[in-house]
Amino acid sequence: MASGAGGPWGERPVDHFLRTGHIAARDGAAVRWFHAANSRARAEQAARSDVHMVEVDVVLRGGDGDPVLAHPPDTDSDITLQEWLALMVGTNKGIKLDFKSLAAVGPSLQLLGQVGQRLDRPVWLNGDILPGGCAPLDARAFLRTITSSCPHATLSLGWTTGCHRGQGYGWPEVQEMWQLCQPLSQPVTFAVRAALVPESLPQLQWLLQQCHRYSLTVWTGKEDVYTVEDLLLIRENFDKSRVYYDIFEPQNSEFKKAIGIEQ
Repeated sequence: MASGAGGPWGERPVDHFLRTGHIAARDGAAVRWFHAANSRARAEQAARSDVHMVEVDVVLRGGDGDPVLAHPPDTDSDITLQEWLALMVGTNKGIKLDFKSLAAVGPSLQLLGQVGQRLDRPVWLNGDILPGGCAPLDARAFLRTITSSCPHATLSLGWTTGCHRGQGYGWPEVQEMWQLCQPLSQPVTFAVRAALVPESLPQLQWLLQQCHRYSLTVWTGKEDVYTVEDLLLIRENFDKSRVYYDIFEPQNSEFKKAIGIEQ
């Protein structure tokens, strides 16, 4: 496992990639993402690309086999997590594992532990632990497993959501998340849906104020309805070093152009 005071696994991507010369400013929008590298072809594409962080979805093959990269309802893939980690070790990319079942967490962390110091960059472990749509992972079991087996990585925590304009992250949901995170000593990034953030600015601003280790990761679904203006509004209301943007094209390119960051 990564060692030291947080170690490289818990280092903020803005700090890591600025320190290593891969971005020019301490700005979360400068960190480039590769989303759902869930096949061998996409994993190899991500490894060759100039992105900084690569995200995959993790399930157990057939529901009870080895960890593989697939998004439900799929439960099989042409690449296992073990093979993918071996590929990523040979790159300069940070990684994000998005767990789609609680059963996949323990075996995946064992494989991650075998990689150890060879993966000397940010490692994010994601789970949707509070309800907002479909059933979430069991929050306490997920956090207990991560913090005991992998205490130096960044926790990426979210709410299961639908995407409906006019809805957002309410005070009860945000305060419940804060209560779960209070005992944690490792960095936490909150995964928030771009279309819902404009309705939740006071709640999410309050959440980030609770701890300097907290950040936001703004994400989008392929069918989501949101605008570049929504993204600019988010940027205007938060510290730019504490917000990351994992968003689809063409809005991603338009957003980067609007704020003067090269792709």
